[in-house]
Amino acid sequence: MILRSTAFPDLSMCVALAHELAEISAGIIRPLFRSPALNVDDKADLTPVTAADRDSEAAMRERIREVFPDHGVIGEEFPAENPDAEFVWVLDPVDGTGALVSGLPTFGTLIGLCHRGTPVLGLINQPISDERWIGLTGEQTLFNGERAKVRAVRSLDQATIFTTALDCFASDSDRSAFERLAGKTRLRRFGCDCYAYGLLALGWCDLVCETGLKVHDFTALVPVITGAGGRMTGWDNRPLDLSSDGRVLASTGEPLHREALEILTGTKGATPS
Repeated sequence: MILRSTAFPDLSMCVALAHELAEISAGIIRPLFRSPALNVDDKADLTPVTAADRDSEAAMRERIREVFPDHGVIGEEFPAENPDAEFVWVLDPVDGTGALVSGLPTFGTLIGLCHRGTPVLGLINQPISDERWIGLTGEQTLFNGERAKVRAVRSLDQATIFTTALDCFASDSDRSAFERLAGKTRLRRFGCDCYAYGLLALGWCDLVCETGLKVHDFTALVPVITGAGGRMTGWDNRPLDLSSDGRVLASTGEPLHREALEILTGTKGATPS
């Protein structure tokens, strides 16, 4: 199957480029997985970074400049380029560097595209297992070329919830809010970073709840989740964009999303924005 967008007909070239960027990054990351050549440094915030992060983002940026010199780029490892452009690519070369340096194949490369600040295209690539999700906002999500779809879990007591780690929550109140929500679910799981969102799009879990995410962490995920029939918003129930605060909830859709937000925020009767 080939993804096309009726809202943005010219995105066919962007879809092709997203796939090309995934191949470029995979070619750099794959040889370093579980390799003694993978040297790990610490950023200023003490989170790990490797040559896989830096080199793959640099290579993707170079290719974007060649194909779309007027597009902007926001990435994790280097300063933003032309971030006020109409179209801005948002890159996370290794979402889950902690997993990469621990030898776990649950990290992923995130490639997103925003149109006037709103995510319109998203790709998750897992280069070790050769798994790829790509979605367009308002259209559909494909997983390795086949349609991806969330499952029809509609109540919290039947739901599986993911988050990367409890210590990732930005404040004690946010952590308590997650604990309230997770306590209502059937099963909670930790880890997986962006891979958890891919599992949601495939129907293997029902909620992903996190805080403290940067735009490169969530931009690519929005079209993947919504294209699979799910919902992804901020905790304030607003659509995610480049100005969002990094508190996100992804779900299989209503009414599960609404019920989860009510527990997170302590507000009853929330309606979709």
